[in-house]
Amino acid sequence: MNVHEYQAKDLLAKFGLNIPKGKLCHTATEAEWAARSFGPDALSVVKAQVHAGGRGKGGGVKLARTPEEAHDWAQKILGMQLVTPQTGHQGKKVHKVLVAQGSDIAKEYYLSFVVNRETDAIGVMASTEGGMDIEEVAEKHPEKIVTANIDPTVGLMPFTVRTMSARLGFTGPLAKEFDKTIRGLFNAFMAYDCSMIEINPLAITKDGQMQILDCKMAFDENALFRHPEIQDMRDYEEEDARELEASKFGLSYVSLEGNIGCLVNGAGLAMATMDIIKQKGGQPANFLDVGGGANQETVTQAFRIILKDAAVRGIFVNIFGGIMKCDVIANGIVAAAKELGLKVPLVVRLEGTNVELGKKILGDSNLNIIAANSMSDGAEKIVHAVR
Repeated sequence: MNVHEYQAKDLLAKFGLNIPKGKLCHTATEAEWAARSFGPDALSVVKAQVHAGGRGKGGGVKLARTPEEAHDWAQKILGMQLVTPQTGHQGKKVHKVLVAQGSDIAKEYYLSFVVNRETDAIGVMASTEGGMDIEEVAEKHPEKIVTANIDPTVGLMPFTVRTMSARLGFTGPLAKEFDKTIRGLFNAFMAYDCSMIEINPLAITKDGQMQILDCKMAFDENALFRHPEIQDMRDYEEEDARELEASKFGLSYVSLEGNIGCLVNGAGLAMATMDIIKQKGGQPANFLDVGGGANQETVTQAFRIILKDAAVRGIFVNIFGGIMKCDVIANGIVAAAKELGLKVPLVVRLEGTNVELGKKILGDSNLNIIAANSMSDGAEKIVHAVR
């Protein structure tokens, strides 16, 4: 689960971190008065609040030198369809902006925490090149990336802080500021069951302060039951309506940009199905794992969600029946196709428990279902049918 920048800053402020003042605004007038509240000569930054990075490149972050300028920028940003590298070509509509007090920046840094599953640790990464795409820095200037692993059972050790501080060039008061900042962020990461905290930029001001100017936070959804206050921060407008609907039925669904709908049981098989569709020259429209305990109702809902995507030109059902029985899936497919009046090509590959009974149910349905003998055969047939 992700939250907006203004929400992330509110959470981090509880750990004593230095964050410039900011106010959430839904209108241009609110933005103007927010800028006025910082003082007559204060700079302000108007920032679109959407769940995506690269907002500045898309025109969603603007510096305002006067309250009137903050009003004008907010008026342009609110309601815009903000397109960034992380939103896709469709972009995201901006419903609110954060108006933050400007800072007199001397230098920008990058700092992030993430769950490192390869090392069973909390990975921390920092760089002297803040404000840039960290992927680009890692590729072109790997020597400017500082990394460390923190054992969550031990915590953030002093030598880790000292080593990172030295490699980033912090001495004296700045080293103390960095110590306070990195400890506050680590404590927040652990307290909130985060999967990621990214600070970009972490700024040093000309008067020697270390400030968090932008922040992204993501949380482990499996731990949200411990954090009702974070659950309440969920912005459903930022999430795909089909993904939300799928979650109500216990389906794992992720919308993609292709035209071949996929209905599969098991995350690994679903990934392999998408790969083989790509290999055959097609484009998957979604990842959809119906799980091991799907029933007729679940399958019908899965078809319904897939068909809500107007780009879908065909559906590939790829089922390996272990706990799940092929005849149950077959009955669900037949029921869904009849109820929804399926008009796009449908290719079905069944294997596993009760497979012969499942194939018989499909064969006796009098529906135009294309049977596949293998995953490769099914992928080839659906790509051909769509073309």
